[in-house]
Amino acid sequence: MEGILERRGYRVMAVTNVEEAKVLASRQAFDIVVSDVGLPGASGLDLMSHLREHYGLKGIALTGYGTERDVQRSKEAGFAIHLTKPVSSAALTAAISTLCEPKSS
Repeated sequence: MEGILERRGYRVMAVTNVEEAKVLASRQAFDIVVSDVGLPGASGLDLMSHLREHYGLKGIALTGYGTERDVQRSKEAGFAIHLTKPVSSAALTAAISTLCEPKSS
């Protein structure tokens, strides 16, 4: 997914766990967060809640969990958009465009 987004012109900062994400967010500003809900060692829901509370970030959840309750929990954690896997690159790009205003050159 990182490579696909980079080829589409996005600047991507990838991390492998929740703690790395929190540290990176404390050091650098981001437009949005794209995160899986099921992460090693912690929940993407907890991560999004933290990033929203501390940095006001918007997020897109990528997850295999797609029940109505899963979507509700995702929204409650602060994800603005919930995408159920498998997610096409077109769907992810559309979601990103929904959350990010175009940058002027």
